This record gives sequence, C-alpha cells and structure tokens, in this order.
Amino acid sequence: MMFSRDLRDRVASGEVMVSIRLWSRPQVKVGGRYQTAGVVIEIDSLEVLPFSAVTADDLAASGEEDLEALRDRAAHSGPIGDDTLVHRVEFHVV
Repeated sequence: MMFSRDLRDRVASGEVMVSIRLWSRPQVKVGGRYQTAGVVIEIDSLEVLPFSAVTADDLAASGEEDLEALRDRAAHSGPIGDDTLVHRVEFHVV
C-alpha cells in the first residue's frame, strides 16, 4: 500500500492504523504484509462499506482532520458520495 508523503511518518510510527480506499477491487488481503513508509505493515481487516459508515474512530485512526479531508484523499480514483462503497483497511506495523 502506498501512502501520501504527509502520512508516511505517522504510518511508520503506528499512529495511522486505518486507511479508507476507493478501489474497484481489493489491493491487499487480510494477513498480508506490505512494505510501505519504510516499515512493514500487516493487514488486520478489510471491509467494504458506504462512506457514510466511516466512524469517528476510523477518522481518528486515519490521520485525517475531518471527513471531508478523508473523502478528498480517498477520492483520487473518483468522486465519493455518502453511498459510495469504499474499502476500510485496518493494519498495524510489524
């Protein structure tokens, strides 16, 4: 998984543990390990949900300031409305 430059240090430190992605199909698998941000992360869970189901805890764990910032970051692959299905990826640094 790739992360924006401004998130990489927080991913590496373990501060960021959730990513919301707009994918047509999953790009990672549960239990998979991926090198990113100078560390290896392991995927703990992967689920598909509407953007409106993103919780305050997800927002805090994503490293974003608010839902609109999260929506903007995830929307690099296309627009995201409240009903748009996104992938919620939870991970930890190995």
